[in-house]
Amino acid sequence: MKQQDCLRRFLFEDLGVRGEWVRLEQSWRQAKQHQVLVNAGVESQLGQALAAVVLLSATIKFKGAMIMQIQGAGELRALVAQATHEGKVRCLARSEERVSGNDLMAMLGEGGRLVLTVESENAEPYQGIVGVAERNLAAVLKTYFTQSEQLDTHLWLFATAEYAAGLFLQKLPGDNQDDADWQRLIMLADTITEAEMLTLDCEQLLHRLFHEDKIRLYDPQSVEFKCNCSRPKIGGTLAALGRSELESVLRERETIEVDCQFCGAQYCFDRIDVENLLTNPVIHEDAESTRH
Repeated sequence: MKQQDCLRRFLFEDLGVRGEWVRLEQSWRQAKQHQVLVNAGVESQLGQALAAVVLLSATIKFKGAMIMQIQGAGELRALVAQATHEGKVRCLARSEERVSGNDLMAMLGEGGRLVLTVESENAEPYQGIVGVAERNLAAVLKTYFTQSEQLDTHLWLFATAEYAAGLFLQKLPGDNQDDADWQRLIMLADTITEAEMLTLDCEQLLHRLFHEDKIRLYDPQSVEFKCNCSRPKIGGTLAALGRSELESVLRERETIEVDCQFCGAQYCFDRIDVENLLTNPVIHEDAESTRH
């Protein structure tokens, strides 16, 4: 049985380096089914973003969600991928009907940027931003970690119509290990192929790449597609627009209909619903839909 829809953490015990492996199958297919992916290039970029956000969310201890937003003014407008601490994922893509170019920077056009947001239940949101000045997401994230976190980090990301997968290596903070060991691990990992990443299980891949090193492999964490939209959250977002805006819409139609961009769920609010939202405001859990 192939390992699918799971994350594996591992540690090079003698080298001060940690790693992660992820491969998504059903969760990736379900997450993208409500998105308009105009070509295989956009599909691959979205799959890489989803695999990456799972890997990154596993590097921190928090209860909440990590959101990766990749934005640009080119033919590819936006990619959004989210993973919670429980391994629930969702994503969306926005683009023109035709997207040319075969790398992320070309698709986004000038001024592309990546925004990483950590929303924790117990702390204020943390946000980091880096410009997209490289051809692929893995290189952009390497730059992000170098600039924002001062941590040597490498990722290898692959995605097809069937799978999204990734490998992550990072020096442990404050560990003064020999840089030659780190460079050796990167050189070995650079030999990985897309076929190997999408077909080999974690143990097989680690043996293939690092059989000479002592690795501690932790239990798998499952990953699944699950949207956290809800009627109260959508209602809170509508209420934030204000009475005049909502009443203006209701003068033209009987109801306000909102579709979740991530999962396609439909929410309908009539005049009574809207009045209730405005006169009895509910503190909604988050306002992600206002950002996306």
